[in-house]
Amino acid sequence: MEAIDAIMTRRSVRRFSKEPVDDATVQALLRAAMQAPSAANEQPWQFVVIDDRAALDAIPEFSPYARWVKEAPLGILVCADTRSLPFPFFWVQDCSAAIQNLLLAAHALGLGAVWTGCYPLEDRVAGFVRHCELPEGVEPVGFIVLGHPAETPAPQDRYRADRVHRNLWGG
Repeated sequence: MEAIDAIMTRRSVRRFSKEPVDDATVQALLRAAMQAPSAANEQPWQFVVIDDRAALDAIPEFSPYARWVKEAPLGILVCADTRSLPFPFFWVQDCSAAIQNLLLAAHALGLGAVWTGCYPLEDRVAGFVRHCELPEGVEPVGFIVLGHPAETPAPQDRYRADRVHRNLWGG
């Protein structure tokens, strides 16, 4: 799949088959995520791969918009290790770039995925910290629900010329 095609056709998938995602595919997704750019090449990301059924089923108790994980075989929690960053202001952006790479890689590999937010919502952050036993200074940024899609949402053209400004806001 060409890069522009992947970007233009990727959609959030919220229905999944029971088919597991093999370890080689998970590693490919994580490799793609770790290719993301980061400020000063800090690469603050850490990943918690969750494939235990009971662990997945408990997540909607503290992260209600991740309820689709009950159908999915896999979730990946993308975290930022903020404990020793020389530039501690960019980790949300860095991890978001990693998440986008992961989503595009999943789509290119024929998987479905949906990004569910954690940071900065205190209840979700606390829930994932507790659920995944994250050490202090490791912040959950986003939880990605993944699997083989049981639906194929149609692509949408989201370009809006009224959101483009040239040189100046009103220019």
